[in-house]
Amino acid sequence: MTRGPRRRRRVRRAIIVVPSLFTLANLFFGFWSMVLAAQGEFYLASWWIVIAGVLDMLDGLLARVSKTGTRFGGELDSLVDIVSFGLAPAVLLYFLHFSAQGPFAWVFLYVFVVCVALRLARYNLQSGDEPRNAFTGLPTTAAGMTLATYYPFTQTQFYQTQLAAAPWTQILIFLVIALGLAMVSNIQYAKVPRIGVRTRRGRLGLIVHLTLIGFAIWSRDIFFFPLGITYLAYGMVRSAVVGIQERGEEPDEDESESADDVPFLVRDGELGRHRRKRGM
Repeated sequence: MTRGPRRRRRVRRAIIVVPSLFTLANLFFGFWSMVLAAQGEFYLASWWIVIAGVLDMLDGLLARVSKTGTRFGGELDSLVDIVSFGLAPAVLLYFLHFSAQGPFAWVFLYVFVVCVALRLARYNLQSGDEPRNAFTGLPTTAAGMTLATYYPFTQTQFYQTQLAAAPWTQILIFLVIALGLAMVSNIQYAKVPRIGVRTRRGRLGLIVHLTLIGFAIWSRDIFFFPLGITYLAYGMVRSAVVGIQERGEEPDEDESESADDVPFLVRDGELGRHRRKRGM
């Protein structure tokens, strides 16, 4: 009689452990990326960070599908993300580019890692208050993968023939700062729709995921870095447009503040008369 409940408990414990195993695999590839970057293997180091991003997506998906998300799993995921999408891209970019830019160029990368940590800490506190279809601030996964895929992009023929002469020293510094500020900002970034076949949004999610998988297989070197830049710019432009529209809207008369709602100062002797006047 007791074997059934015990077996179910063991199965549930195993299901709870699976997302954490994906999270630790994420950490493995993030750490391996740093080792390869120190050895000058920049191409593999870049794609190991992308693989860490895929594992980060899968552990969250498994936790939602199995309904086994725990506070421990959430905290572990955040700690791992600091390594895989903060430290690993920063170390990669340091050995790739910033180490030759002066003794203090690493400070820009340190600021990026700080922004990753702040973004994750805020997410842990406000995850229940975030909009359902948007992120508040650029996700750390997107920021880290954008920096990570810069080197594969430089190996493409398009970059070498069209963009190699651009001032990439200044561009990368600007990009690192922009990604850091976007992470700690209140800019809304749309989430990729979840996959489904019954709703229009679910079918849109299916199309988006299939498109990403297709480009990842056939044109990954030239696809991911521009995609990251586009996503970064999309949130900034959208936020600016929404801000301009809101400023242009005139408040309705019914929503304007009444005289009783306007803050005012009273002296101690007038406080009682004011309360009697309002019937308090």
